[in-house]
Amino acid sequence: MTIQDEISAGDVGMNEERLAAIPTYFGKAYLDSGKLPCMATMVSRNGQVIHEAYRGRTRLDGGQPINPETIFRIYSMTKPITSVAAMMLFEEAKIRLDHEVARYIPEFEHTQVWVKGTIDDYETRKPNRPMQVRDLFTHTSGLTYGFLMQHEVDAIYRREKIARPDETLEEMCARLAGIPLLFSPGTRWNYSHSTDVLGRVVEVASGQTLDAFFKERIFEPLGMEDTDFYVPEDKLHRLMACYSRDPVSGKVTLSDGDGEESKLYRSKPPLLNAGGGLVSTLRDYHKFCLMLLHGGRLGGTQLLSPKTVEFMRKNHLPEGKTIKQMGDKTFSEARMEGNGFGLGGSVVVDVAETMQPGSLGTFSWGGLANTFFWIDYEEELIAIQATQMIPSGCYPIRPQLQQLVYAAIDW
Repeated sequence: MTIQDEISAGDVGMNEERLAAIPTYFGKAYLDSGKLPCMATMVSRNGQVIHEAYRGRTRLDGGQPINPETIFRIYSMTKPITSVAAMMLFEEAKIRLDHEVARYIPEFEHTQVWVKGTIDDYETRKPNRPMQVRDLFTHTSGLTYGFLMQHEVDAIYRREKIARPDETLEEMCARLAGIPLLFSPGTRWNYSHSTDVLGRVVEVASGQTLDAFFKERIFEPLGMEDTDFYVPEDKLHRLMACYSRDPVSGKVTLSDGDGEESKLYRSKPPLLNAGGGLVSTLRDYHKFCLMLLHGGRLGGTQLLSPKTVEFMRKNHLPEGKTIKQMGDKTFSEARMEGNGFGLGGSVVVDVAETMQPGSLGTFSWGGLANTFFWIDYEEELIAIQATQMIPSGCYPIRPQLQQLVYAAIDW
C-alpha cells in the first residue's frame, strides 16, 4: 500500500485500520481464488489520498504485480470526460443543451422512431420532438447499444456493425442516424451510444478531433499523462490484460492481451470512442475526479465554473424521475436503484433506495471491465477501483467497496 502526501487517514476523519482491510478483503474474496487477476483501490478525502492499494498481477496466469503505473481500460468511465468536454464548450456558448443534434450532425434531421416489425421489415414514425444535445448527456436520446440484446433495434446495430473500430466517429454517427430510435427522445432512459454522438458534437463545435481536444483542454492541464485512446509503445509494458467471464458457464477467457500482446490499444484507433475508448491509471483518473470535486478546478487549472459542475450533478431526468422510473431494463455500468442521471453520470436522489450508505448528489459511473468511481460531495470523498474483467457486475465488487469505504468514516 502506498499513502501519498504523508497524511494519515485519521487527519481527515477516516479509520486507518478499516481502510487497510479493503485490499485484504478483495484479496481473499477474489484474488486468492483466481476470480480476478487484480484489484486496485484508491480513496481520498478533503483532497488527500489516504488509501491506495494494488494487489494481484497483470495476468491471471502470471505477469507482473500491478502498481500505480498500471494502465487499465476504463471503458465507460470515458463518458464523464466526454461530458466535461462538452460542458466546456457549453460555457463558451458553442453548444446549447436545447440545440437539436441535427444542428451538428445533419444526418439526424430525418431519424425515425421504431414502431413495430422485424429487423428486415419494420415500420417507423416521426419522433414527438427532435433529439436534443441534452438527450445525449442523459441517455434519453432513443439510441441504444447492440450488445444489450433487448430489442430488434439492438439487432440492427449488431447487423450493421455500429462502432466498427475501422470507422471514424463521424462515419459511425452518420450510419447511426439511419437506424430507427427505440423511442421518441426524452421519454425513456436507455444506455446507449449517446455519449459517442456527444463526442462528435464536441468535434464539430470545437473544430478539433476528440483526442486533440481531450489532450489540449483536459489531460495536459490536469497532468493526466497516461490517459489516451491508445497506449504509446514506450508505455505498452504497463498495460495489463483484460478478461471476459461468461455469465452462464462462468468460464473466463482472454479479451485482450497485456503489453505487446494487446490487439486493440497498440496504436491510435480510427474510431475515437467517446463513450468507452480511453485507458488510464487510478492516479490520472483521481485528478479528473478531484477537478469535479473542487468545482471544476485542480490547483491553478480551471476547466469549468463551480456552477456548471453543480448543474452537471443535478438529476436531469424529466420530472425528477429515477433511471428505473424512466423504464430502464438494460445493462448499465452501475447500480440504478435510487439514482437519477446528471450530465454524464448517475446522481443519487434517494440514498435508502441505493441500499448503500452514501449521500444525496453523489456522482458516479463505471466501466465494462469492472472499473468504478464515485464522488461524494457531502463527505468530500472520492473512491476509485479497477480490475479488468468483463462484464461489469459479474461480481458485486462495487457495492462491496462502497460498504468498506463508508464503514471507514470516523467523523
